[in-house]
Amino acid sequence: MMTEFFMPMIPPTVTHQEKQVHVVKGKPVFYEPQDLLTARTKLEAHLARHKLEEKYVGPVELVTKWCFPRGSHNDGEYRTSKPDTDNLQKLLKDCMTTVGFWKDDALVVREIAEKFWAEIPGIYIRVTEL
Repeated sequence: MMTEFFMPMIPPTVTHQEKQVHVVKGKPVFYEPQDLLTARTKLEAHLARHKLEEKYVGPVELVTKWCFPRGSHNDGEYRTSKPDTDNLQKLLKDCMTTVGFWKDDALVVREIAEKFWAEIPGIYIRVTEL
């Protein structure tokens, strides 16, 4: 089984790493600030358009290409600035779990993540059952 799609959008640059913590009755409580909640909602809404009838249940490869608005950069030029691909991937995989692509993102055993400056911004996703 293989799933492949492109979500035209301006990819969020806020990442899972931006969770905040405050102390309540001496215990740390983690929460997501508004910009992270907004990014999560945006990703989940776009992913929901590509929801599968059946979840992946075995090991998968996840290929993602993060295409950011190019501005003064050349189309297809690698983006070497933040956010880091591993931080982008964490939020995306969490959202894909929530939407129902798989039971747990632990099923992702191989990943290829790239980020570019692009004429057409968005996120390309390919999931391949291994």
